Amino acid sequence: MNTLAYDGPGPWVLFFPVVWAAVVLGAFTLLRRAGVLRGGRPPWRGVRPAVPGSSPIALLGRRFAAGEIDEEEYWRRLSVLGEQFGRTGDAP
Repeated sequence: MNTLAYDGPGPWVLFFPVVWAAVVLGAFTLLRRAGVLRGGRPPWRGVRPAVPGSSPIALLGRRFAAGEIDEEEYWRRLSVLGEQFGRTGDAP
């Protein structure tokens, strides 16, 4: 009777764990580079403002309130910003 000799799985059995480790490390590296694991937004989600409420219209209102620009310059710049960014509730 013919019987097959079986010497165990052989060294090729290490191939699958090595492949899975490469997949996991690759996914981890991609997520880290995208900023997902660092608490930031991924690059495809857009840029968030540095300071909440720092829209150009709000910044213009703060400059006018601080006295850096006069009323005429405020209204002139506000009309330009209103056309470009749309009117929001940020303006005083």
